[in-house]
Amino acid sequence: MVDPLFLLDSNACIYILEGLSIPLRQRVEALEPGRIVTSSIVYAEVMRGIDRDDQEANAKASRLFELIPALAFDTNAAEVYRCIPFKRGKFDRLIGAHALSLGLTVITNDISDFDDIPGLNIENWTLPL
Repeated sequence: MVDPLFLLDSNACIYILEGLSIPLRQRVEALEPGRIVTSSIVYAEVMRGIDRDDQEANAKASRLFELIPALAFDTNAAEVYRCIPFKRGKFDRLIGAHALSLGLTVITNDISDFDDIPGLNIENWTLPL
């Protein structure tokens, strides 16, 4: 198995599920399996936004998370979270800490949600190259 390089943010997962960005989908599909993951925090955010009774949306999300595994937020990520600037009510801080703890680049359409986290690499793949 290969080591992951990238971590998808919630909005990137939603863009894929809803077909909102061809460039994002193309870049994700071009990667070797295992190079891109997401966080259990992202999984929770995405699944929270899907109606439990919407079988089609739930099936699409299940397929996405089979291809892009959600890694557990662990104690290493929690220790990194302690060290980054605090913003109340921001899951992005947890996602950023998770990516930092694993040495991964966050893929997001909301660069400004992450750009004040020291040392975090961020990329927006929703835009054409």
